[in-house]
Amino acid sequence: MDTLMALFKRRGFIWPSYDIYGGVAGMYDYGPLGFSLRNNIVDVWRSLYKGREGFVEIDSEYVGPREVFKASGHLDKFADKITYCTKCGAPFRADHLVKEYYDNPDTMTEKELEEAFEKHNVKCLTCGGKLGPVEDFNLMFRTNIGPGTSRVGYLRPETAQGIFMNFQNLYRYNREKLPLGVMQTGRSYRNEIAPRQGMIRMREFNQMEVELFIDPEDKTWPRFPEMADEVLTLLPNTGSETVTMTVREAVEKKVIANEALAYFVGTTKQLLVRCGVDPARLRFRQHMPDEMAHYANDCWDAEALLSIGWTEITGVADRGAWDLSRHGQFSGTDLSHFVKYDEPREVEMDKVKANHKVIGPTFKGKAKAVTDAIEAKTPADIVDGKLTITVDGEEMVLDSDKFNVVRVKEKISGERIIPNVIEPSCGLDRIFYTVLEHAYSYDEKEDYTVLRLTPEVAPIKVGVFPLMAKDGLDTVARDLCEAVHTHRAEAYYDDAGQIGRRYARMDEAGTPWCITVDYDTLDGDLKGTVTIRDRDTTEQKRIRMDDAPAIIDDLITGKRKFSDL
Repeated sequence: MDTLMALFKRRGFIWPSYDIYGGVAGMYDYGPLGFSLRNNIVDVWRSLYKGREGFVEIDSEYVGPREVFKASGHLDKFADKITYCTKCGAPFRADHLVKEYYDNPDTMTEKELEEAFEKHNVKCLTCGGKLGPVEDFNLMFRTNIGPGTSRVGYLRPETAQGIFMNFQNLYRYNREKLPLGVMQTGRSYRNEIAPRQGMIRMREFNQMEVELFIDPEDKTWPRFPEMADEVLTLLPNTGSETVTMTVREAVEKKVIANEALAYFVGTTKQLLVRCGVDPARLRFRQHMPDEMAHYANDCWDAEALLSIGWTEITGVADRGAWDLSRHGQFSGTDLSHFVKYDEPREVEMDKVKANHKVIGPTFKGKAKAVTDAIEAKTPADIVDGKLTITVDGEEMVLDSDKFNVVRVKEKISGERIIPNVIEPSCGLDRIFYTVLEHAYSYDEKEDYTVLRLTPEVAPIKVGVFPLMAKDGLDTVARDLCEAVHTHRAEAYYDDAGQIGRRYARMDEAGTPWCITVDYDTLDGDLKGTVTIRDRDTTEQKRIRMDDAPAIIDDLITGKRKFSDL
């Protein structure tokens, strides 16, 4: 990883943040090539979820009030286990200190981790001192909204909550229909205890998240047949060996719970492979029951094999009704969806009815308002035989003599349900790093590095060179570079040094093709032609200079292959 990070820094992919002041662990800036590569990955993600699936995209605030994260569970449950060295005070994430001894140390209790330190003689990694007690450390960055301590807020630990906050607006925008797919990309913040894995664990990071709101009784997906034959490598939580099966087989054998979840596991594979993740080094691991997030019914992590081992880069979860139920409960807002029946149904139900013989004489002029308030309640609202209502801003607690619970038959046209959520959540920075590591190729004998980035995400699509920076070759090459350069095909002009060195620079930056303007371009039988070189094969072909922009565009989109030129 250190070798790769040095290369990425040198070539302008990523730089440590605040480096001239010693840097901050877990924080990185994107350089010119990295920014382009990251944006290209986002474009692939958008092409699938917005282009193919037709989901809508929003952008929500980074800071949220305390109440949001109390309802979501992050305030109480979003924590890692921390321990401090009793000698030097260095902090450590406790479960990471024993990961070589246990399969899922992040599920261990404080006591179990402390016992593991003793059993395996785990000491401070900094000074060798004894480790102290293990406790919870909440990962959210706290702040104040407004001056002083007027309102406590937190930097969002995920982009998802902004989508849940806007469910009512989105639901109306979608004409109160399900399914409803919403996507968002942006920064999230987690105050990691001791980030020591480069871009794999960052304190400020980028996410690409999708929240798909669906009927809990209908978790099918209309495009499922198109995904059914996609082959997945799965590691279910029922065993320790991977299995290979199609998306269809995974649903039929109940390895993946439902069509919608399986479909977006398949979509996630397509996204990652298209961006350049090696399918031979990609698997989907199901969370163990005691590993599941507090909101998840089921979850599959896309894991890539990296230099540090199998690493989660994307999660696909069935979040059930947790989010909307909690926010509806805590905010008092109706976040339900009305499901209309094909035909009205007659059902028996318990209803609260006012006792008119008591209500009239007791409340006189307010009797009708009290009756309406009583009959708007449900039996679940009765606590210890009493019913609390509000009339004209006045709260009243009514004894059982003022109402009855009766069994009635009614015809109903539908029912209100809380939508469930399927969430494909992508760690953009982790995908970014994985793409680079999987693209990295080094020939030790030749001391030669190539980044075999897929053309779709490569930050520079084509390098344009004059053979020599004189005799008009440079002028023609500059004009050609400008002609080739578009919003989709970023071109880079280079006339410094020998042509071999220029090829090497472009190979190290991941550029798929290079075009050279030589003396034959200006005169002779080959006048008006140029040489185009393929990065991966180093093969060179002669093409007409005027055709170069169209050819590069076709190569990027896959309409043509280099071998067919």
